Amino acid sequence: MVLDREADFFENFNLCAAGVHQLVRAEYDRCLREGGKLYARLVGEPELGRVSFDLPARPGRAARRVNVALRACPVGLRRPPRCPADRAALPESIAVTAVEAVEIDPPAGAEPAHWRLLTTHAVQGLADAERIVGFYRDRWVIEQVFRTMKTKGFDVEALRVADTQPFAILCVASLVAAILVMQRVREGDRPAGRPLEDGFDAADRPLLSAVCASLDGKTQRQKDPHDPDSLTYASWICARLGGWNGCYGKPGPIVIYNGLLQLRATMRGWSLRQIV
Repeated sequence: MVLDREADFFENFNLCAAGVHQLVRAEYDRCLREGGKLYARLVGEPELGRVSFDLPARPGRAARRVNVALRACPVGLRRPPRCPADRAALPESIAVTAVEAVEIDPPAGAEPAHWRLLTTHAVQGLADAERIVGFYRDRWVIEQVFRTMKTKGFDVEALRVADTQPFAILCVASLVAAILVMQRVREGDRPAGRPLEDGFDAADRPLLSAVCASLDGKTQRQKDPHDPDSLTYASWICARLGGWNGCYGKPGPIVIYNGLLQLRATMRGWSLRQIV
């Protein structure tokens, strides 16, 4: 058990006093203020209901549809008994809500999905518990946004701006750009039918068509299958420009980012084509 990590966890949750909501997945079976342990307390709670959603693939696990039972209850987490001296001012306990999601009838040989979440958000019924689980399921998107902002993407960590305000503006600009990249990733992964104009100008259509034709491969899997009026069409182009071969896996944010840079450079050259 990493004691400093436990203390960090407790300190972060203590921020709720300043109005900052927290949501984490419980890594340890923590001691409760009212006695007993967290995991046993959750097992003893009645089900709020059951919900279904798609569990994405990961190494060693195929994507599948899961049906999970949800439980929730308010708990008081005790401060770690061997809290470092610099954290001695932390309260003896903090009040949070525990939410548990347990997969019902997983496939034979598959490890069941089982999440124990701790949050400062209020949970008063099934809808609230489902919302908390939805927040947790979106964690990968959030992580990918920040990954896109960092070294392999916009490299915001390399900014050398002494003045606080310009630095903050650059960070916000990088965040917005990272979100735009993730918009294209999500559209390519789970198309929402968004129009092309959500990411490009109508004047860009001839260029996109020309670039797409140059990227189409010999096999059907290497051709853009999407409607030219959709943002998914442009996302496929960005992925191919970024190095995706169109056959295996799904393009991530760094691939889309690199492809978008190439596409923007091409668009710049295209706009200058008639200048003598």
